[in-house]
Amino acid sequence: MSDIRVLLVDDQELFRAGIARILAAQDGIVVIGEAADGAQAVGLVDDLAPDVVLMDIRMPVLDGVEATRQIFAPARVAAREHPVRLVVLTTFNLDDRAATAIRYGASGFLLKDATPSMLREAIHTVYAGNAVLAPADLNSLLEGQFRARKALPAGFHTLTEREREVLDAVARGLSNAEIARAMYASESTVKTHLGAVLRKLELRDRVQVAVFAHEHGLTE
Repeated sequence: MSDIRVLLVDDQELFRAGIARILAAQDGIVVIGEAADGAQAVGLVDDLAPDVVLMDIRMPVLDGVEATRQIFAPARVAAREHPVRLVVLTTFNLDDRAATAIRYGASGFLLKDATPSMLREAIHTVYAGNAVLAPADLNSLLEGQFRARKALPAGFHTLTEREREVLDAVARGLSNAEIARAMYASESTVKTHLGAVLRKLELRDRVQVAVFAHEHGLTE
């Protein structure tokens, strides 16, 4: 299994150096680059194709929110050979700016005072396509972000009844095992349904399923 390739983005060189040392001590993780602002980060993501980006939220030149939006712009996503996952780094719990970054494509956020083990687990978690914060916290973050609901895309109406059940369950934060028990189905069946949901709605991962559900008023 190849190492998880990480890009560090923070305007404080000392902080980046500390994170780099922590990650250097972790098996299966390698830091492939560093950026001091969001503009550099966008360029390095294009050039280096990291697996995971650790993105500071507040930086000069281009902040982490706008950098996240640019990194997950549809044209850039379509041009990649493999997905990029992104974790926002912030000093504030349930940060509204972090919620906006999640809407743009981030897989969650991590407080800057997180322990090395929490940092390691966060990287492995988003690499697997999952969120790095509890479902309740994710829903709390997203709930206030969508005042106006978007119209459902055509792809939603192609979902089967079971696929809609899986969408709803994922949006509520249930794991595949929990969904399988609720649906009296196997986990492999749940994975198949989830794959169909992601494909038909053109979503990247479970986090984006939660964003989609809030964005279109499906959690009410």
